[in-house]
Amino acid sequence: MRWFAQCAGWPGETAARDDLGMSSGARDGTEGEPGPRPEPGGDGSPARHTASEAGARRPDRPAPVGGGSEDGAGLEAGGTEAAADPEADPEADPEAGPVPEGGAGGLRLASAVGRWVVLTTVLGSAMALLDSTVVTVALPRIGEDLDADLGALQWTVNAYMLTLASLILLGGALGDRYGRRKIFVLGVVWFAAGSLLCGLAPDESVLIAARALQGIGGALLTPGSLAIIQASFHPDDRARAVGLWSGFGGVGAAVGPFVGGWLVDGPGWRWVFLINVPLAALCVPVALKQVPESRDLQARGRFDVLGAALGALALGLVTYALIAPAVWAGAAGAAAGVAFVLVERRRPEPMLPPSIFAVRQFTVVNLVTLCVYAAFGGFFFLAVLQLQVVAGYSALAAGTALLPTTVLMLLLSAKSGELGDRIGPRIPLTVGPLLCAAGMLLMLRVGEDASYATDVLPAMAVLGAGMVTLVAPLTATVLASVEPGRAGLASGVNNAAARAAGLVAVAALPLLVGMGPEAYRSAAEFGEAFRRALPLLAGVLAAGAAIAWWAVRPKEAELERCHPECRVNCGVSAPPLEPPESGQAP
Repeated sequence: MRWFAQCAGWPGETAARDDLGMSSGARDGTEGEPGPRPEPGGDGSPARHTASEAGARRPDRPAPVGGGSEDGAGLEAGGTEAAADPEADPEADPEAGPVPEGGAGGLRLASAVGRWVVLTTVLGSAMALLDSTVVTVALPRIGEDLDADLGALQWTVNAYMLTLASLILLGGALGDRYGRRKIFVLGVVWFAAGSLLCGLAPDESVLIAARALQGIGGALLTPGSLAIIQASFHPDDRARAVGLWSGFGGVGAAVGPFVGGWLVDGPGWRWVFLINVPLAALCVPVALKQVPESRDLQARGRFDVLGAALGALALGLVTYALIAPAVWAGAAGAAAGVAFVLVERRRPEPMLPPSIFAVRQFTVVNLVTLCVYAAFGGFFFLAVLQLQVVAGYSALAAGTALLPTTVLMLLLSAKSGELGDRIGPRIPLTVGPLLCAAGMLLMLRVGEDASYATDVLPAMAVLGAGMVTLVAPLTATVLASVEPGRAGLASGVNNAAARAAGLVAVAALPLLVGMGPEAYRSAAEFGEAFRRALPLLAGVLAAGAAIAWWAVRPKEAELERCHPECRVNCGVSAPPLEPPESGQAP
């Protein structure tokens, strides 16, 4: 299909970026530029290969397994293990020197190993992506089966989002240091174990705890899936591989609500979680056998575990304060937030460098992100319940009702990104939230016995148009606001901010509109609360549009600009993660 080829980054779409070599591979030894072999050191010692020299071996084939590192030591267990590609150039120099860790990066997309790498990363990321779209469809059945109140359903969503948002930056750093494949596989296994516990949960407490464990697994595998592609593929194929990854991920996001509804109405809500177990059973052995290991040779220093713990504690306490509600938890959460800021300002290598917020455009766009994804998180949490509790839809029908938003994003997000690149971010970031607000207000028409064609579909179509207008330019603006060496960090911060905003919205919205613990069991009570919530959500979106109009600069004049490689944006819980586009150190 032509649109998919464009979204997936076939040559006509990405050749210009490939020729520039703008990727993160340089610091992983994957530049792929031909060059001379290093000479022996002046002291007569064997030559030491730098990361860029390792990438200079033969760019048309994967780097073989070899010893040597920057300090002359041999490879550790779990070092670079680039699988030999039988389709690679047979005339490659067999006498080339050893490759240091991080020297993968020669895989071709047309090779068997390259296709296995794409399949593995798509399967891994699909588990986390599907989980974010299908669980809300199952909430009414979960509440009925476990006799859970609305607060427990809020925690079923938020326990996952809490650990994921708090740890996703740390998960990426762990992969860079200890090996991206190793951390990715650990994340997949962890996620599957959490899913199994969710599927077997006898009560709401076990389910909530298991959801938190799922979020930890998601924080490990989500950044790792894209980082593996970025580090493994030859620069000429890297953008196409990332495009396929994001394209298939978009398809998964589009069918997720449908699959979730079918599982809930068929085998039961527990299979929304249990389906991840066979996916992991397929993903893990393929990853161990086919995916080359890679890591960042420049990764040094200590991990900011204290910062991650304080961030998670602050978010958790604030969430508890809003759901319980409990004033003491709110005060403690605020104190933990202040402590987090102080720790990040004083640490030499913080998880969230405060200096990145000195970039005005980056800070402003993240404020827009907070407004937009808070509204999205609150809306999709309540809309699925409204369709089932008030309108009388089945889980399958409620999940299918959401398809227009993701289908529109799947089809048009790449074009929207191109438009935003031509006209600048200010107009898309202003018009997009206003369209989303209009779509949410149209949902006021959805009550008992609502017609899908005349009541639900128009609202979903307008909301989807707003998301198409907004999401791709938002991602592009975040990347363009920082130097290329910080693009991966900027994308991770933006993704975490969006998830945190959704987390707080799901916790706060029922409290703000006076929704009681048993509201979702009464169509009349829930319908009234839903109608009170929609204008609030529309107001938050309007605030985001106002910030964009007054504070986003029409065009930034950067010396070197980053470009999104994930050209398909279908997630409703957070913007897509993006890798760095060059090898500059952050």
